[in-house]
Amino acid sequence: MNRQGAKDAKIRKEPSAKVDSLAYTVIGAAIEVHRELGPGYLESVYQKALEVEFKLQGIPCKPKYRVNINYKGQVIGEGELDFLVEDILVVELKAVERLAPIHDAQVISYLKSTKNQLGLLINFNVPILKEGIKRIIH
Repeated sequence: MNRQGAKDAKIRKEPSAKVDSLAYTVIGAAIEVHRELGPGYLESVYQKALEVEFKLQGIPCKPKYRVNINYKGQVIGEGELDFLVEDILVVELKAVERLAPIHDAQVISYLKSTKNQLGLLINFNVPILKEGIKRIIH
């Protein structure tokens, strides 16, 4: 790691209490979806179910939220988040055998694009959902 990278790592702040509280609420909603459906479905099924659960719990979200990808000030494409919750929390869903480093990189890229600090990576294809949740800070 170079000096700037080390300096950036030292000044990285934890997310605000508001974002942490929201993440806790989102995790609770995801646990409810997993409790009802269990593992084994496609990601799209969990995305729709979680959208329903967010509505039932009054959690404001933007499903399938599109973000611009910029390169040196130019828009070169777009990405699609599974959810942007209250405009401050990125939620990315998976239904895979195991999470891979590319999944973390995807969330980090979405955090950069949205200028948000916290993302949740949730893999529903696990026996106990707690094992499938990663909190990612940018």
